[in-house]
Amino acid sequence: MRLTLEGLIQKFVEEKEHKPASANDLLDFLKRGYIQGKLSFVEYRKLIQELDQRGATMA
Repeated sequence: MRLTLEGLIQKFVEEKEHKPASANDLLDFLKRGYIQGKLSFVEYRKLIQELDQRGATMA
């Protein structure tokens, strides 16, 4: 099962107990999840592309 952007937002809310304020919040959350081995490289790249399209900026 692949993680969707909606699924990423849901996981963010479950863990942080608030909605992400911006695409950058999701980007940081996504990066941490990838580093911790919680998602595959394919999922990571797909979600990075989606967040980039929504205005997230890589730091």
